[in-house]
Amino acid sequence: MTSEGEVHALVALMELQASRAGARTDPAGEPVLLTDQDRGQWDRLLIRHGLQALERARQLGGVPGPYEVQAEIAACHARARSVQATDWERVAALYVVLGYLTPSPVIELNRAVAVAMAYGPDRGLAIADTLTTQPALAAYAQLPAVRGDLLAKLGRLGEAHAEFDRAAALTSNERERALFLARAAACVRA
Repeated sequence: MTSEGEVHALVALMELQASRAGARTDPAGEPVLLTDQDRGQWDRLLIRHGLQALERARQLGGVPGPYEVQAEIAACHARARSVQATDWERVAALYVVLGYLTPSPVIELNRAVAVAMAYGPDRGLAIADTLTTQPALAAYAQLPAVRGDLLAKLGRLGEAHAEFDRAAALTSNERERALFLARAAACVRA
């Protein structure tokens, strides 16, 4: 399998994703959003290995598969020294490619986040709003959480509060529920 680009791309994806494991939760085990993670805690060795595996996948040529595209997205995050330095336009474009290769409303939701980061929360919200009628996302807590975040960024705090409450009601993860409820409360205090 060493001559298969997608095998190397999968290794790259796994290493790049694992590199962030130490920053995904705080010392109390509470989730830390990507935008709030201390990138100094990301494992630079795993990032280096992941980028090398991604380069091997590219060198093998051929049409990139879904693992390579996902690894490219993870590499955009890994290379950036901050959230602001992330190439969000590239991330958004890669989600278009990934959505073509493996159509999914979850990929579209991720694209909505990337578009919001690249072009503004109103553009991301427009994409997220098209997903509210997707049966596959009816019980998916991340959809109202994303909508809540984008609504809050647009100053629509009442709507954001309701979306975060909805996200909290949909999740079965207690720590995630606490995060959503805290985000909802922040909308009331603002």
